[in-house]
Amino acid sequence: MASKRSLDERIHDKDVLMQQALSKVKEYEAQIRQLEKKKKEEERKARTHRLITIGGVVGSVLGRDFVDGDDMRLMNFLKQQERNGSYFSKAMNKGAPDTAKKEEPKEQHSQDGQNGQTEVNRE
Repeated sequence: MASKRSLDERIHDKDVLMQQALSKVKEYEAQIRQLEKKKKEEERKARTHRLITIGGVVGSVLGRDFVDGDDMRLMNFLKQQERNGSYFSKAMNKGAPDTAKKEEPKEQHSQDGQNGQTEVNRE
């Protein structure tokens, strides 16, 4: 006849299983942290590469190295281009495969005859 294990032994076995499971959870959490760290590092490297490339392009067009204040002049120039008709955005989005041009809703203005308020209807 098979001997039955005591309740204390069964409790101990379940406690051991729980400790093993918690240990495994900690391992998985550590692996997730490592993967997230690696992902951030790759994203940072890609961003740094883009910034260096942009700086090289601007430097080649400018025909000289950047000096103090050039960054603010460039930023102000680009902002002015955007205010004057989004020229920079339009130029940068031409032929961009992953940038879908979104049509803004057309606005129709009508004036309410009763209270003189203007309504904007978007289609």
